[in-house]
Amino acid sequence: MTGGVVVRGLSADLDGRAVLSEVDLAAAPGEWVAVIGPNGAGKTTLLRAISGLLDVRGEVLVGGTPVRGLPARRRARLMAYAPQNPLLPAGLTVREYTLLGRTPYIPYLGREGRHDREVTWSVLERLDLTELASRPLGHLSGGERQRVVLARALVQQAPVLLLDEPTTALDLGHQQQVLELLDGLRLADGLTVVTTIHDLGLAGQYADTMLLLAAGRTVASGPVGHVLTEPLLARHFGARVTVTPGPDGRPQVHLVRPAHR
Repeated sequence: MTGGVVVRGLSADLDGRAVLSEVDLAAAPGEWVAVIGPNGAGKTTLLRAISGLLDVRGEVLVGGTPVRGLPARRRARLMAYAPQNPLLPAGLTVREYTLLGRTPYIPYLGREGRHDREVTWSVLERLDLTELASRPLGHLSGGERQRVVLARALVQQAPVLLLDEPTTALDLGHQQQVLELLDGLRLADGLTVVTTIHDLGLAGQYADTMLLLAAGRTVASGPVGHVLTEPLLARHFGARVTVTPGPDGRPQVHLVRPAHR
């Protein structure tokens, strides 16, 4: 699997307003980058821009290949994007929806083959979804839907995985299950992972590097310990926090309750 993603000078406008301004990002094969920032910072827009869903200025390369202008099927073999709130056809089953992730590999007017079905079933097993395989999407809980969206992205077997808030709506156990699965994939297979994530504690536990956005601009980037600092979090999140090293040396973020007057 040849991957790694490089983003140079990515800018985008929406309704005549700049929503991304000259954003750079680089992740080597096997690296995990967490994109953090306050609400409205441009995190989701950045992932959509990288994936090719927005008209942007700048450059995006996967494994050294420029992706802008590539046919959608070719681009989908290089990057898999899992949005936070996708449209899910209520009548499709979990298996049918997940299998759609194999579309870039299935010939036009063709049908899925044995390998496509095997890849799909393997991912469903790893995400604890096999018992739900025949259930319509309209009958799933929020957390179950979130795992199905991730499953479809993983079935694409693209070298770069773009995930918008992958742990939203998941209970504690499934949060850990999903994050450990992603961690294992990127370490074993060289998968490049770029996620937006609100939970800074989780981001600090799993990411290698971070990109902090504010108002569509990069305000900090680099190793997790250089971005998760008390001054930066206070300035850009308006939060009172302490940041302490955990048992493994990774930074842990703790909210500080204001003293009662």
